[in-house]
Amino acid sequence: MSDTAETILLVEDDAKLAQLVTSYLLQHGYDPVWVSSGADVAARLRQQHIALILLDINLPGKNGFEICRNIRSDFNGPILMLTARRGELDHVQGLEIGADDYLCKPIEPLLLLARIRAHLNRQSRLNARSDRSGVSKLLEFGQLKINAATRQVTLQQQAVHLTNGEYELLAMLVQNAGELVTRERLYEALLNRPYGGVDRAIDGRVSQLRRKLGDNPDDPKRILTIWGAGYMFVPAAWE
Repeated sequence: MSDTAETILLVEDDAKLAQLVTSYLLQHGYDPVWVSSGADVAARLRQQHIALILLDINLPGKNGFEICRNIRSDFNGPILMLTARRGELDHVQGLEIGADDYLCKPIEPLLLLARIRAHLNRQSRLNARSDRSGVSKLLEFGQLKINAATRQVTLQQQAVHLTNGEYELLAMLVQNAGELVTRERLYEALLNRPYGGVDRAIDGRVSQLRRKLGDNPDDPKRILTIWGAGYMFVPAAWE
């Protein structure tokens, strides 16, 4: 395996599926690491750099939702949930606790590869952009402060921990403060795929962002939902 291969952590209790996925990832130039339970995830993250996590929901002991919630404060890379469940609420729940995307089983290999590449490519672009940022650019909206160079966010002088996906969403909304940002535009820019009309990936990310920024998801005032269209960041609502 090349020293430059990106390491992908697969958390999956189905040994046969895990063997198929790891073999496929090896064939396409990645360095897959497999663990069969959530108890091993934290240790793996301490032992080596992980670029992306493929996380099954239905695991023995702690399920994928619990694991995602527990590791999100320390792991900023992409997390893709794997689920045999088709219910929309399961997908939304995963996205609201910090997952970046989800894939339904049975897993289509080409779709899995495309999603992995898209998330890792975006992560690479974000890292390069941060490395080139030599001067701090501080954006202020009342009690909300965003340092575009360091990607640090504070609200009422308290640090707000955002995943990369959540920060990207906030940055795009802030860049268009006071204007509608359509779902179609968000999906293309943040997920590298067209909005299909039923996909809830961005909706889940918005809901989680609202919670972290003190905006009631049930009655939002700071990040508005423009029904049937998209979202709007309200500059005056942060005083």
